[in-house]
Amino acid sequence: MKDWLVIVNPNAGIGKARKDWVQISGLLSRRGLNYLALFTDGPNHAIDLVANHIGKGFRQVIVVGGDGTMNEAVNGIFKQQCVPTTAISLGMISVGTGNDWGRTFNIPTDYEKAIAVLKAGNSMLQDAGTVSYYNDDKKEERFFINMAGLGFDGLVAQKTNADKMKGKSNPLLYLANLVSSLFSFKSCGARVVVDGEELKEKMFSISIGIGKYNGGGMKQAPDAKPDDGLFDITLIKDMTKLSVVANVARLYNGTIKKHKKVQGLTGKKVIVESDQPILLEADGESLGHSPFEFNIIPQSIRVVV
Repeated sequence: MKDWLVIVNPNAGIGKARKDWVQISGLLSRRGLNYLALFTDGPNHAIDLVANHIGKGFRQVIVVGGDGTMNEAVNGIFKQQCVPTTAISLGMISVGTGNDWGRTFNIPTDYEKAIAVLKAGNSMLQDAGTVSYYNDDKKEERFFINMAGLGFDGLVAQKTNADKMKGKSNPLLYLANLVSSLFSFKSCGARVVVDGEELKEKMFSISIGIGKYNGGGMKQAPDAKPDDGLFDITLIKDMTKLSVVANVARLYNGTIKKHKKVQGLTGKKVIVESDQPILLEADGESLGHSPFEFNIIPQSIRVVV
């Protein structure tokens, strides 16, 4: 029996994980990690791989990929029914384009340093979130551990993921799609209920954060604490296109909530209804559309940090 289950997404980082696997596997072996490596062969495959192999006795999982692969591993941990979710240790070797979950915990992007973190084995329990949403008329549910974006964020993620599928990748890809999406996106009226308190506004975007970062380093939930049992919510109300462009720097330096059109809230349950369907992304994965319901699951995932 191997000690670690290693889930490798060969397409992460537009094929970087496949290219670098020889190097990563060599480092894992030299560090003395006893592991079974499995490669994903498409979207959501990691969910089943993780769930099935927990059933076979694995209790330690390493993701070699990006935030989307990490999200699938988390969903696999929640899918299995063999042991409590907190009985599984989840670590990451970041090979994605965003690597936003790891930023909150200062996980090194250098492979050797990341493996040293895994070898040290220091862990903590962090919160997870669950979101219900719709694909056409079908209601679906997804777990996430970093951040969900609604409205404009959902559209930017959809465009960015479509570009990645075409093989495009660079550090400014998300930012480029942010700017280009301004020409097609329109704010719409939304009803937002946070722990029973209702707010009705014309919304540009809504971020539901467990971690601080999304979009490859944007600090859209700057006050988020991943283990406090609360979502950190950033509501960006209707803004002009010029104002959005002028304030992009606030998304990177953590001052976004100081803008007069931005409101920050915290809560355990969030309901969002909109005048017209708005898009959703969670941990960078494009999912479905409104209406949404978010719930926090406090300290339910054990992560190696």
